[in-house]
Parts: sequence; structure tokens; C-alpha cells
Amino acid sequence: MTRILVVGQSGQLATALRHCAASQPDLSFDFIGRPAIDLTDTAGLRRIIINRAPDLIINAAAYTAVDQAEVETDIAYQINADAVIELGHIAAELDAPIIHVSTDYVFDGKASGLYSENASTGPIGTYGQSKLAGEIGLAAATPAHIIVRTSWVYAPYGQNFMRSMLKLGRDRNELSIVSDQIGSPTSADDLAAAIISIARKVLTSAAPEPFYGIVNVCGTGIASWYDFARHIFKCATEQGYRAPVLAAILTSDYPTPARRPENSRLDTTRLSRVFCLELPDWTSSVARDVRILMDAKDQK
Repeated sequence: MTRILVVGQSGQLATALRHCAASQPDLSFDFIGRPAIDLTDTAGLRRIIINRAPDLIINAAAYTAVDQAEVETDIAYQINADAVIELGHIAAELDAPIIHVSTDYVFDGKASGLYSENASTGPIGTYGQSKLAGEIGLAAATPAHIIVRTSWVYAPYGQNFMRSMLKLGRDRNELSIVSDQIGSPTSADDLAAAIISIARKVLTSAAPEPFYGIVNVCGTGIASWYDFARHIFKCATEQGYRAPVLAAILTSDYPTPARRPENSRLDTTRLSRVFCLELPDWTSSVARDVRILMDAKDQK
């Protein structure tokens, strides 16, 4: 049976991959994460993965605390760059393809249109800089890599914008949401399903080389954070939730330690052309995930 090793265990994407893996009986999934592994311990990481000898590696682990990365620069680079590069060398040694998840934050957000896979990068914060360093190092370590760039990931579990909005909305009558940053909300479950589909294509192809490289994978459609929040609460009110009043504000009205890209729109043409995949419209996925989250709360 084909063996897929997922680096990451408790994060929202790793959790989504675990859910999706349950419906893939012909694939053997092995999830490793803390405390079994420490991504800052590259020697230990190498030992564990070499011993397990997977046919394909999926890296779903990352340092994602965008603001904290401005303070914890060293650990952000250790996890997002050094560990990723080591995973690339391990994958090359095992002759195993590797799928690595990256981010829209590798761009500066100044473009007027969509960012394709070959668009010029220019991260404006430590998080994006560390993720870009990981991309570059991984590509140098092994040609058999797929870098999945995604954006605005959320899920009914974990720490994310959707859950934060619904939690804050229970405690406050009014929320101010940034309206001048745009991107594509992406359900972790949709992203996980796409990643596993990509893995299958790579593993079953006699000539997988055309699949290698960077591919943008995100929800279909565009939104601002304000649009995203408004739709979350619209869906929640249909489940009996009392929504707060939302006020649209500018980025300048809500300063944060790390700057965010104003434009995170990713061009998914390669995803549809090469992999024959398209994620659902973000609004339908939000509606589904809000229902899942609200049903889970009702059952407690």
C-alpha cells in the first residue's frame, strides 16, 4: 500500500487531512507531530522520517503566528525555512515527492491583479519572508516538489478567522473589520481534499514531472475580510446565532505588529489546467463549515 507521511498532527490543515484520509482506504497515512517530533531538531526529524520511509511526504506544519513572528524571528525561520529545507533533502534521499504548503504572504500585495505562480515575490513581514525562504530552499533540495500556495485558511476547528469572529460576536455588540485587504477564503477541508488529489496524481503518473513546481490552491471567488465576516455571520444567523453589527474599517485604523498584503488574490489557472481541480466557491464552503461548527456546539 502507498504510504503518505504527513508532517503535522494537530493544526487545522493536518486535522483536515486526517478527516480526508479516513475516506482513502487504498492509501496509508502516517501523521507525525509534537511531541513526537520537534521541527527545530532537524537531526531528529531526519531519523524519524528515514525510518518510516514514506512514498510521499506532505508538510502541513508551519509557524503561522504572523504578528509574533516579528519577535520570534529565529523560530519562525527554523520551522518555516530550515525544517522545510531538511524535509526536501530527506525526500530526495528517499526518492519521494514532497508537497509543501505555503502562503499568499510571499507577495507584497501591491499588484493590481491576480498573482500567478511565477509572479515576483516580495514578502513584507517575517512570516512571509520565512515561508519564501522555505520555498526557495525546498526547490533547491529536490526537483520532485509541489509547493501549494494558499490563502486565508479557516475551519470549524483550530485557530482561524471564522472561529474568532463567532467567538467575538458572542461577547460584543459591534465589531470593526478591515475592508481594504482582499483575498480568497479557503476551507481547510477543501484544501486537504485538493492536496490528497494532487498526491494521487503524482503517485499514479508514469511521468509526474509536469506536476512539480508551484501551484496556487484557494477558494473560488474574492472577498475582503469585511465581506468574509459578513458572510460568516449571515450563515450563523440562519442557525439561530445573534450577529453583531459590523463596521468596515481601513487597515490604517487597525495597526498590527506585522503588515499584511493588501491584495492576496491568487490565480488558480494552473490548478485547473494541470491538475483538473477547482475548489468550491468560498461562500458555499463557509456556509457548510459554519453549520458544522454550530452543530458541534449544539451537541455539547
